[in-house]
Amino acid sequence: MARREAAVRTERPEVEVRRSKRRRRTVSAYRDGDRVVVLIPASLSRKEEAEWVETMLARLERSERRRKPSDGDLLRRAHDLNDRYLGGLAAPESVRWVENQNSRWGSCTPGDRTIRLSARLQGMPAWVIDYVLVHELAHLLEPGHDANFWGWVDRYPQAERAKGFLIGWSTAARLDPPPSDHLEPDVD
Repeated sequence: MARREAAVRTERPEVEVRRSKRRRRTVSAYRDGDRVVVLIPASLSRKEEAEWVETMLARLERSERRRKPSDGDLLRRAHDLNDRYLGGLAAPESVRWVENQNSRWGSCTPGDRTIRLSARLQGMPAWVIDYVLVHELAHLLEPGHDANFWGWVDRYPQAERAKGFLIGWSTAARLDPPPSDHLEPDVD
């Protein structure tokens, strides 16, 4: 008996094409809510327009996949970061995105070795997501935020940059700043 694979279909977003007489050669696209806006030169034919729309939709999809990794991708990244920066000592059982973390960037349960990352991180630079992963992995080695813990976290080369990014993002979003006695971003 042949096994059937279920085809994964993604619904095509609404596309708005904007033609410009000033635009000569370049084509670009961006998301505006649930819609994709494609900017093209006014001189393109309808056939060229259709080809560019398909090309730009594919590029956006690839870009979004890189910026919003799946739970499986997160787990693979966590294992790679663990091997690279923590000597393989902090292997998690699972890593997943969650929608219910609005005041933290991530959390860790050392007892079952699970890590959860706030969906607010999706779309942020990979080095910021990696920092949060390293932070949570370090909790598998050290439960608190003592000097030993920060020693593990600071093995990640972009830790300071990512901390600054998250503090800046929180400030721009007008979220509560971290407590004054804890100058690091509220990751866990």
